[in-house]
Amino acid sequence: MKKKKFISVANDVINLEIKALQKLKKNINESFNKAVIQISKCQSKVILCGVGKSGLIASKIAATLSSVGTPSFNLSASDSSHGDLGSITKKDILIIISNSGQTNELKNIIQFANRNKILLIGIVSKKDSILYKASDIKLLIPHVKESAGIVPTSSTAIQLALGDALAIASMKYKNFDKLDFKKLHPAGNLAEQLKTVEDIMLTGNKIPFVHENLKMKKALKILSDKKLGFLIVQNKKKKTLGIITDGQVRRFNQKSLSLHLMNVKAIMTKNPISVDKDILAAKALSIMNNKKITSLCVHDKKNSFKTIGVVHIHNILHNNIS
Repeated sequence: MKKKKFISVANDVINLEIKALQKLKKNINESFNKAVIQISKCQSKVILCGVGKSGLIASKIAATLSSVGTPSFNLSASDSSHGDLGSITKKDILIIISNSGQTNELKNIIQFANRNKILLIGIVSKKDSILYKASDIKLLIPHVKESAGIVPTSSTAIQLALGDALAIASMKYKNFDKLDFKKLHPAGNLAEQLKTVEDIMLTGNKIPFVHENLKMKKALKILSDKKLGFLIVQNKKKKTLGIITDGQVRRFNQKSLSLHLMNVKAIMTKNPISVDKDILAAKALSIMNNKKITSLCVHDKKNSFKTIGVVHIHNILHNNIS
């Protein structure tokens, strides 16, 4: 076969899968809603099972569900008949994927689910199949044309798409957000971009706090010792009042010979910009760029006037945030 013909083959395969996905869209109904609610409310595990290519799809869907807050795993249909049925409890949800719904290896696990009243969600294309009839929630997928007429491609594409849809819908139902996602993905570039200000801020003794009535002579020593280039000004109630940067100090020193004798509050910039500890570090960087500043106070949303941390642009850049 000539090389240029391969592109035509690729187009044919992709077009078949697009048509299959379009048919799947028309099949989504109230059963999908029921499945999402049950998956979202599951207090134990969601177990997926399939045979052959459907088994591989089951494994991927289980991984996706786990990654968005629904503990899941893939169960080998073959191994389940040799002791692994013991990994299923009555609080679990079982999702079985089978295009035909008649695969012999699935019969034992279907019977086990029905006998023990384990919620069974069937993803299947045939209404007259064992799986369809035994399922508590029936997700009927359309009959589709496979590539070369025999190779499972279009059918597995729609199984995968339906699994992704279940995962994302359950994620939305549970209000699983970026912060939750970050907790389950602590490694890699994605984790870096999902870091919050709280992950990188300086806390405790590292925060350069000074009292509003402190003389600048002593404040300048703290500014030098902390080596951050700024001071956070507080009153006796620990309320943040202002900020002093080394740039301000230099400019004011040029104007006044009595800087060392002045109180901190006399030269501070009032009401410094403060951000919530839960905002993304990338958002904090954007604020710094827009405001043309190099540091931010950090607060808890419960008390925006109390500084619990500080973040410098160097902290952000050091963590590869962009």
